[in-house]
Amino acid sequence: MTTSRPTGPSGSPLVGRGDADLHAAVTRSLLGYGLVAGPLYVVSALVQGLVRDGFDLTRHDVSLLANGPGGWVQTTTFVVCGLMTVAAGVGITRALRTLRAPRPWSGWLVAGYGTGLVGAGVFVADPMNGFPPGSPDGTATAVTVSGLGHLVFAGLGFLCLVVGCLAVPTARPWFGRVTGVVFLVAFAAIASGSSAPAVVLGFWVAVILAWTWLTVTCLETYRRTPLLTPAG
Repeated sequence: MTTSRPTGPSGSPLVGRGDADLHAAVTRSLLGYGLVAGPLYVVSALVQGLVRDGFDLTRHDVSLLANGPGGWVQTTTFVVCGLMTVAAGVGITRALRTLRAPRPWSGWLVAGYGTGLVGAGVFVADPMNGFPPGSPDGTATAVTVSGLGHLVFAGLGFLCLVVGCLAVPTARPWFGRVTGVVFLVAFAAIASGSSAPAVVLGFWVAVILAWTWLTVTCLETYRRTPLLTPAG
């Protein structure tokens, strides 16, 4: 004699204590990665920036941390946080569809940002502005395949992030708009090759703001996602 497994309104099997169905549980788990990725990235980058020999938070952007001894830490940070962001993007898409919210496709832009981070970790930025110690001061003297790959993946990822900030429907759309505009301006400034303290610090602020937006968005979406997926 076989017994059927209890299901929720959508027909998805119930899991755990039976207070959530499988589809909702997976969605909420994916969103959980978005709550971890931002704090992990920011803490890792700032700690490295403070302890790495020759690194100056007012002159060097986070990508340069992947160079030199200990560079594997930032490379790992890029890849791990990128994969977490991809998971969060999938979770946002699933949640928006469940909630029948507008523009559910916008979650894929978040996943695109995560993919860009993974690529930026695989392809290491070229040394510049005297980091790591012994590197020529100023911009990179020659662009390598790795450096070019880093620029391409970072640029595409940042473009996805900016559009995602504007497109993902949240309870605080103004926050997304401000984040998107600030990040776009800061990235354009840093991409110009300037190492002026105002430009470099401005980009650090934009990066932290972007991760804050993602964390807030995932938390809000997590709270709104029902434990039982509606039928239909």
